[in-house]
Amino acid sequence: MNKQRLTGAIVAVVVVGAIVLFGYYRWRGSGVDPRIDILANMPSDASAVLFVDLDGLRRSPFLAELYKWAPQTTADADYTQFLQATGFNYESDLERVGIALLKRGQDTFVFAVAEGRFDRNKISAYALQTGTRENRAGREIFSLPRSSTARRITFTFLRNDRMALMNSDGLESLLSQKHSDIDAQAWRERFRRLAGSPVFAVIRQDAGASAALGAGAAGGFHSPQLSALVDQLQWITVAGKPDADRLRVVVEGEGSADAPTRQLSDVVNGLLVLAQAGLGDPKLRQKLPAEEREAYLEMLKSADVSQIDRGETKSVRLIFDVTPKFLDAARAALPVAPAVPQTKRFPNKSTVRN
Repeated sequence: MNKQRLTGAIVAVVVVGAIVLFGYYRWRGSGVDPRIDILANMPSDASAVLFVDLDGLRRSPFLAELYKWAPQTTADADYTQFLQATGFNYESDLERVGIALLKRGQDTFVFAVAEGRFDRNKISAYALQTGTRENRAGREIFSLPRSSTARRITFTFLRNDRMALMNSDGLESLLSQKHSDIDAQAWRERFRRLAGSPVFAVIRQDAGASAALGAGAAGGFHSPQLSALVDQLQWITVAGKPDADRLRVVVEGEGSADAPTRQLSDVVNGLLVLAQAGLGDPKLRQKLPAEEREAYLEMLKSADVSQIDRGETKSVRLIFDVTPKFLDAARAALPVAPAVPQTKRFPNKSTVRN
């Protein structure tokens, strides 16, 4: 090769290398949103998905308030041993986690994808003390016994900082299963709407939620009307977003028909009115400490109910704030809520598009 050709080849290699490096750093800089990457692993036939961005929550003053409110517990011996052997502390090292609930007949299984600062070698060695390791479908699957049940916990490393776990066998088939395009798109759309919240849950509606309401909740609350309306929803989402020392909570029920969501909006508005009236009852004022009453009123006054029309689906959205005062008050029993009147209708707020 003469000098001219050699020089041309070197220039070509440099140019191609520069293009590759530019593409790599540009891709890495824009990156794939870690939450989208984790949520993409959630099975499309899940009945519910919970996502928590602990890194995002740790930067919020609200988490400090929540820690102060939560009861202090002592780590059990098993977790202490795990911490010493692996160096992994979920309070500081777990960054993000997506959890899916899967129904298989009468059983419910838990599948999770966790991202954090893992020492892969130490965790693998710890698992092999009581468990087994197998290669299945091209993956290194660890299986650990559980003392309280015949089921086993299985996990695999998707990469050094990401693990997939399941409280049953079949992890490898779940990771490799094909997702229904329609189902996957439906989940992605709801994940997209909740992208700004560090913690959220998406529930694909079944009879479970309405059955719980129909059976009655703590404090004597019971509303067959609310139960029947919730039963007509197709999706329920709950999201929390810290705002200084408080948490803004957004609950949304979504269905295909306009009438049930409009009625649900009326019922929720009615519940808020009745709850505020109940807190003003003279007998309750005598029994309930003033600071607790003010905390409940503060939360109720922050609540807002609206209707959302997305064309193919209609939703009812409830927004309220969880404050430090409410967390303190929540230690005591909540006041008894009266049953929802079955005939009285309450004025609904304006419908908005989102």
